[in-house]
Amino acid sequence: MTDDLTPRRVPLRRLPGTAWERQAPSWRDARPGLIEGALKRALARPSGNWFVLAASAEIRPGRPFGRMVSGFEVVAWRTADGALHAAPGACPHLGAPLCRGAVRGDRLVCRWHGLALGPEGIPGWSPFPAYDDGVLAWVRLDAAGGEEPWDAPVLSERPDQGRVLAAVESVAGRCEPEDVVANRLDPWHGSWFHPYSFVGLRVVDAPEEGVSDADDRFLVEVSFRVVGRFGVPVRAEFRCPGPRTVVMRIVEGEGEGSVVETHATPLGVDGRGVPRTAVVEATVAASDRPGFTAARRLAPLVRPVMRLAARRLWRDDLAYAERRYTLRSGELRPG
Repeated sequence: MTDDLTPRRVPLRRLPGTAWERQAPSWRDARPGLIEGALKRALARPSGNWFVLAASAEIRPGRPFGRMVSGFEVVAWRTADGALHAAPGACPHLGAPLCRGAVRGDRLVCRWHGLALGPEGIPGWSPFPAYDDGVLAWVRLDAAGGEEPWDAPVLSERPDQGRVLAAVESVAGRCEPEDVVANRLDPWHGSWFHPYSFVGLRVVDAPEEGVSDADDRFLVEVSFRVVGRFGVPVRAEFRCPGPRTVVMRIVEGEGEGSVVETHATPLGVDGRGVPRTAVVEATVAASDRPGFTAARRLAPLVRPVMRLAARRLWRDDLAYAERRYTLRSGELRPG
């Protein structure tokens, strides 16, 4: 990839025509010990017991939202002022699912017997701390996290909210959060596993054991394929601010400052005892180009395209994460 990342009048550039099988192999650089070391450091970082629940936009005024998080049934709703609230998802009366109830004013109303529950809670039903960062909704589950609780989650730096186009996609797989994080901490697989999206990926810098937090990142040069042999070259970094989050930030090139946040939320286990994890990925894009301003005006049409691109990548990457889990858990034994 060219070293010249200076923005041009037309951001698209013609990409190299190298055939997939003629790429430079990356397996020597993608050392298992290096990836596992980065994963170990990420998993050791505290989260304050905060978990991503959903996209902020999924929790709409006037209706409850339900999701399992780390084996806990959670219901979320918004009060009349738009504030986010979360609480145990089972009605304290007879256990009805509150996500199938109604919201009247500031209160959740159970459909089984009409019990109205508010943000203040009642004995035996205590709401959880919740946080809305404008793109994602978070819930704090102290019993699940087992850490020192924090007042707010660790948030990555994002472009100014007034000039971004954000989209959130969520998919689930049979694995644990660490398998999702491990996938993201292997940038070398990008051009091999996702040739429809990435071209000419080169890891410029990778963190070795003993690295400081400030330098604990992967620095990558890559071209994002847009159409055919045309794409956009950038330099991007991958960091883990917490044990269940990987943030990719464009540090040079088109869309500088834009981020893709990958959050892995444990859901619980299925009927066979296999863990399930939700991947909640937020793409927060920014650009000073006039065309981007037009794209923001067409956000309802553009967001589905952004979500579709994320879903296509995670269709493949969840297979990667699920296989890692089966190998790690002993369900599948190599050799």
